[in-house]
Amino acid sequence: MKIKLPEEVEYIIKTLEDSGFEAYAVGGCIRDCIMGAEPKDWDICTQALPRQAMECFAKHRTFETGLKHGTISLRLNKQTYEITTFREDGHYEDNRRPESVQFIADIKSDLARRDFTINALAYNRKKGLIDYFGGINDIENKTLRCVGNAGKRFEEDALRIMRALRFASSLELKIEPTTANEIINKRKLLENIAAERISVELDGLLTGRNAEKILSDFTSVIETIIPEITDMVGFEQNNPYHYLDVWNHTVKSVINAPKDKAIRLTMLLHDIGKPSCYTYSEGKGHFHGHQAVSEKMARKILGRLKYDNDTIHTVTKLILYHDVSISPDNRQIKRWLNRLGETDMLRLIEVKRADAMAQSEQYRDSRLEELGNISQMISEIIKQQQCFSLKDMAINGKDLIEIGFPQDSSIGATLKKLLEMIIDEQIENDRLILLSTADTLLKQS
Repeated sequence: MKIKLPEEVEYIIKTLEDSGFEAYAVGGCIRDCIMGAEPKDWDICTQALPRQAMECFAKHRTFETGLKHGTISLRLNKQTYEITTFREDGHYEDNRRPESVQFIADIKSDLARRDFTINALAYNRKKGLIDYFGGINDIENKTLRCVGNAGKRFEEDALRIMRALRFASSLELKIEPTTANEIINKRKLLENIAAERISVELDGLLTGRNAEKILSDFTSVIETIIPEITDMVGFEQNNPYHYLDVWNHTVKSVINAPKDKAIRLTMLLHDIGKPSCYTYSEGKGHFHGHQAVSEKMARKILGRLKYDNDTIHTVTKLILYHDVSISPDNRQIKRWLNRLGETDMLRLIEVKRADAMAQSEQYRDSRLEELGNISQMISEIIKQQQCFSLKDMAINGKDLIEIGFPQDSSIGATLKKLLEMIIDEQIENDRLILLSTADTLLKQS
């Protein structure tokens, strides 16, 4: 099998080979090439020790990225490439990184320490594709399998558990039985992994094409990182709008949402407060106030997983409003646009659509039709540049000062009042009309 390497990668490999060292492009970049995807980055492994590799590229800019683990970085044509010495890993004590490494001259031993067969691949033009562990066969069969002993691989680096789920979801792979069993058996080791590392893998899992199967088959792993999910599993809703329990409704809503991190996180957590809000009356279940409870729980969960503030703010806002009633009324839609902004308003519609897709079929079509009408109205409001925010108004605070307003809180209050009148279609967003109305308000105050 021939793989076309970028010119810079070919140059790096040839430079190392010309100095007497074996060198290969290795890992995920080769996997991506075989699977027809564009590699995000290119990693090179070599016989050369770190200092020797730096000497080979003395004319270029190099960095001591991780000499202890045999890695240097090379800056070439505005791109950074990692070059790592063949190595065997020593004992792992923290379920994340080896305490020591031993540099070796054998590519097979280097590949043997890697996580999954699909990543234990190497290539150069001279020797072609190097595959000692059946990675090509697993790619062809769309299978994810650990290299060697699966339990040992996960004990060495527990983050591989989440990486396995992310690969299986994003690349649409089935996890072979032994690897799948060890993922579940070793899931508690995730408690030793930094939260920010777990959240990155969770994002990839949620936005993958195979997220439904992974969330369903490996619920116990998701519970390990988000224990609050446990109460959702098997919790029947006993409500005509829902034919699924809370967890299965959640999973269905996730996969019906766009592959947007914030939206899919919203769907994962939007009903997490339902079990604690459940009441039963008049022959059906109710979840009054679950939106606010879910928002509060989600804020705590996302903070614990070290998500950035922007993501936490967006997701919790969408959760708080996910069940709010929005009518296909131009004025009401503009009020929501004012409250949420265009981006989050469009996200909220997608959240409500995903939620509806995971509900009982008898109510689904009417809800989806109404959401379609609302989406169309939002598009028209945006296209026509209708005013729904202060920044869209034809006047500002400076204009009010010029017609005699004192420089105090009355300026903000007046602008807000004028905006409300525009949204309610009582007046037009016209400079002269707004100034005249403002003058009237000033005289009445």
